[in-house]
Amino acid sequence: MKNVLAAAVLWGTAGTAGLLITADPVSVAAARLVIGGLLLALLARGARVTPALLLGAVAVAAYQLCFFAAVSRTGVAIGTVVAIGSGPIFTGLLSRQFSARWAAATAAAIAGCAALIVGGEAQAGDEVLVGVLLALLGGLIYAFYAVTAAKAINGGAPSDAVMGIMFGGAAVIMLPVLILTGPGWLAEPRGLLAALYLGVGTTALAYFLYGRGLRTTPVATAATLALAEPAVAALLGLLVLRETLTPVSFGGLVLLGASLVAVAVPERKKISVEAGVDGQRAR
Repeated sequence: MKNVLAAAVLWGTAGTAGLLITADPVSVAAARLVIGGLLLALLARGARVTPALLLGAVAVAAYQLCFFAAVSRTGVAIGTVVAIGSGPIFTGLLSRQFSARWAAATAAAIAGCAALIVGGEAQAGDEVLVGVLLALLGGLIYAFYAVTAAKAINGGAPSDAVMGIMFGGAAVIMLPVLILTGPGWLAEPRGLLAALYLGVGTTALAYFLYGRGLRTTPVATAATLALAEPAVAALLGLLVLRETLTPVSFGGLVLLGASLVAVAVPERKKISVEAGVDGQRAR
């Protein structure tokens, strides 16, 4: 679980780093995925490429496109809440790895995430509805490639190789997107440094840790723990960007933190009566 939380912390720094760049957000996302994906691909040398992992690579690239198409219609706040918040729900349903405590904690975490990011913002209209549907599609796609990776890792494939194949393939897919959206901003020192951090830190290192975390953490739990991302982003906004939180947003941050703790704490194993009797006899 520590690796998953560490990955979420790195993802949470992406927004602050992105403020250093003045460029098309789709171009920034493409550069981030190309840089990070190519680095992760170095870990996949000699690995077995399967149709499922190739489909996972397509899903990784498709998620980026769905997410940015969604936020362009709904705004960053609503699009992020719907995409990130729906991810754990879809992951739990696809993996069928969930418990009553997971369901309660995930519901509370999503509510906290919504309160934290939206902060009472409301929009309406057909364009927003289309954006919400695209964000939901993005959440489903994220769940698909997370479950695909988890199945491959649980089946014995090295986590580094799994992430390398999926994100290396996604990098190849997103390279034309980067070229078409204009990579000229990478020639600026600030833009290049920010892109390198986004690619190396928030993508390559983050998904390397996430893959390692999937070795021991159920994918549904990992998806819920990943909701730490908006909490980290909010804290950086307070500490680095001198932003302020409304009471509703602050309450959401507290609720989100409590929910993540509830998911992270291991459940106590139930001891059967028979096991207790056997233990007494053994003494």
